[in-house]
Amino acid sequence: MQLAWSVRLALRCSAFAERWFPDAYVFAALGVVLIAACAVGFGASPSETATRFGEGYWSLVPFTLQMIFVVVGGYVVATAPVVAHGIERLARVPRSGRGAVCFVALASMLSSLLSWGFSLVFAGLLVRALARRRELDMDYRAAGAAAYLGLGAVWAMGLSSSAAQLQANPASMPPGLLQVTGVLPFTQTIFLWQSIVLTAALIGVSLLVCWLTAPTGDAARRAYEFDASLAEAADAQAAVPAAAKRPGDWLEHSPLLVILLSLLGFGWLFLEFSAKPVVSAIANLNTYNFLFLSLGLLLHWRLRSFLDAVARAVPSTAGVLIQFPLYGGMALILTKAAGADGITLSHRLSQLFVQIASHDSFAVVMGVYSAVLGFFVPSGGGKWIIEAPYVMQAANELHFHLGWTVQVYNAAEALPNLINPFWMLPLLGILGLRARDLVGFTFVQLLVHVPLVLGLLWLLGETLAYLPPVMP
Repeated sequence: MQLAWSVRLALRCSAFAERWFPDAYVFAALGVVLIAACAVGFGASPSETATRFGEGYWSLVPFTLQMIFVVVGGYVVATAPVVAHGIERLARVPRSGRGAVCFVALASMLSSLLSWGFSLVFAGLLVRALARRRELDMDYRAAGAAAYLGLGAVWAMGLSSSAAQLQANPASMPPGLLQVTGVLPFTQTIFLWQSIVLTAALIGVSLLVCWLTAPTGDAARRAYEFDASLAEAADAQAAVPAAAKRPGDWLEHSPLLVILLSLLGFGWLFLEFSAKPVVSAIANLNTYNFLFLSLGLLLHWRLRSFLDAVARAVPSTAGVLIQFPLYGGMALILTKAAGADGITLSHRLSQLFVQIASHDSFAVVMGVYSAVLGFFVPSGGGKWIIEAPYVMQAANELHFHLGWTVQVYNAAEALPNLINPFWMLPLLGILGLRARDLVGFTFVQLLVHVPLVLGLLWLLGETLAYLPPVMP
């Protein structure tokens, strides 16, 4: 097989990363130490540096909680009984193993444009449902890799893009960023026609790669070879809410409170979307999360079922909860801890970008930088808080479209996810697989995506004119 060498290389890289790479929090902590050392090295006093770190540590509490609810909201919707029945029906559509892999990839990528948290769970459950159809001859590893393509290819180009959401919500921005970027509505980021073209190209090419690389016949490995049935049984049992055991439990198992809360919640959503354009309403992270939580509550129909789903979702948010305060501290050191000459680190980095890049090469230079950094700091978009002050300042000085700068970051941010196991964890838990089982296939996707993404970022960026920051 002509792709065997690349699969072998990917498995070796994955095994090396799993053995030697520390937890993502270690990289975030090292980032704090490095940035603090650089600030002191350029003349900022240790007390000033420590003060800025402490001030920034809790500056992202609202944004951190919003990102946690993206995960929780997506999970509760994907695990609702009515959605589970829908997944079983969708699993009847494919007619071949290779077609099933492509079907999962398409479902994963389209759903990730709505919510990456929903996409991971939804696509994982779809793979399990397809795996029960033995006649499909579906390779379980390829299907699992296809389920991850939403987070590995296009999620940051959709509504749950934390960078685009942050730039559209001035209240969520860290101190100092608003003055650099102004407010960037979705019409200047994810809803640009250039963004839509890039997203469509990524989806199409990813599906083609899935079709060409999915093993068939004797080369395919089925779900039962990984003891996936054990994981399925355990998950199915956990998803069934316990029956009421005492009179005080009846409200948890009655739809009464769900109906009343839904009337209030969807009533507010109706008023919100009636009073504002849809794009403006959904760009508010609080509204976005409120919509998913309200929908999840209604679909579960019983409070106990809803609360059980939330409890299963919360452990997967630990990385966001503990890492984002470090990003807030780093952001304030970058933007506020001035050196002996009165210049901050973010200003120095923006000048470095201006020196090594031109208006024409900025998209490629920034894309490569962000992708490499994203492998070591798998932030789910959170590292934009660190990069934005100096990257956007450089974009201003080079007269590069600010909204497309956000999209350059978004497209490049997804690339390292294809081989970094950090964000695979919820999906791997559902499938009962290991990261190395998927990386062989996602690495091939990476080989194709890198030149495609960087080329389109440069080409489409040439069609956009610079717009000065717009303050609220």
